[in-house]
Amino acid sequence: MLTGPDRAGQVRIASARPPRLLGVIWALLLLDTLGYTAVDLIIPFPRQLAQVITMAALGLAFGLAVTLNPRGLVRPNAYLLLVSLLTIVALASSLLLTAGLGALLRCARLVLFVATLWLTTAWWRGDLYVARLHLRTVCVVLLTVLAGLVISPGSAFSGPNGRLVGAIWPIQPPQVGMYAATAIGLAVLLRLTRNIDWRSTVVITVPATVLLLLSHTRTALLGLLVALGVAGLTLALTYGRVRRAIGTAAALAVVGAGLFSESIMVWLQRGQDAEELANLTGRQKVWDLLLGADRSLGEEIMGVGLTDKSFAGLPIDNTWLAVYHEQGLLGVGLVAAIMVGLLAIAALRPPSAQRACAVFLVGYCIIASYTEVTLGDASPYVLNLAVAAALLVAPGPAAVAPGGLSRKALG
Repeated sequence: MLTGPDRAGQVRIASARPPRLLGVIWALLLLDTLGYTAVDLIIPFPRQLAQVITMAALGLAFGLAVTLNPRGLVRPNAYLLLVSLLTIVALASSLLLTAGLGALLRCARLVLFVATLWLTTAWWRGDLYVARLHLRTVCVVLLTVLAGLVISPGSAFSGPNGRLVGAIWPIQPPQVGMYAATAIGLAVLLRLTRNIDWRSTVVITVPATVLLLLSHTRTALLGLLVALGVAGLTLALTYGRVRRAIGTAAALAVVGAGLFSESIMVWLQRGQDAEELANLTGRQKVWDLLLGADRSLGEEIMGVGLTDKSFAGLPIDNTWLAVYHEQGLLGVGLVAAIMVGLLAIAALRPPSAQRACAVFLVGYCIIASYTEVTLGDASPYVLNLAVAAALLVAPGPAAVAPGGLSRKALG
């Protein structure tokens, strides 16, 4: 049920076909979450210009969302409610200016980001619409990475240790891996449930797999395999072809591991020695520093406010520690509630493509949270989980559009 002051307006939005402009809003939100990394670009541009572009994209997304939903009608959603509470905690801690004035600017961005997501909930219906929208948007990002690789391989491999980066927009290797894994997982699950054809699946998964491997992102590969496996199991009892696919994939994995074990180990080691692998490429050092730092009781509970996700000049690269640093134990509890809440809702839904895709997105986010900052601020992971939340919306009765035409007739 939508909430808002105008019941007739609720019915109109709930029954209308999602507008094409919603895709533009989603693309702008994803553009806002693209980071900036120091790599060789085909057409170089400064970080300040990237920040202007991403902030302008967010402002435009919010403006378009208000245009589409001028009455502010929203669908109650537990995920966005928890994200909103996390935003309030971030704002309260940032107002103390412990992290400087930049914390307030980051809070303003987060507030606008979450508000835009709330305005899009009017078209969250528990179907695959938002998932398809997200998949197309992620594929566009991957196309820019692929285009950069084709146009200028030297720039594309200018990441640390020759890892693949975005040479058109400076997308760092972990993000390249995350986008590729997201596209692969969603495409495979949609194909297993026969919601896209084979041609589309191949066109998406083959290039995305190449980009994932070239990015050398171990977290993305692990997250993809584990999350996709768990999501597949949620379909196994219902779909015979899924059971056969899982059996075939397991057999191929065993054979591949035996035949290419040496190459797999070289890829996983990524040129690192035993010490670098043991301390997670230097992450353990900053984690120990962060946990050992002196904190006041207020900072322990609510954090220091939104930062650039670094501590002592080093990237934190862990969701739980980043949230602990910025939003305290209260923020950590809210992030845990988000993860557990989405999984609990998924467990209550019957087997379907929607549930499988949601489980994949949540599972991937949980795994990535160990070595990446996934929640606590506007990020592509917040969008991924928003897709999961949209997939898990309880379906209502069949909607009837104005004039007596069914939604199917409109489509």
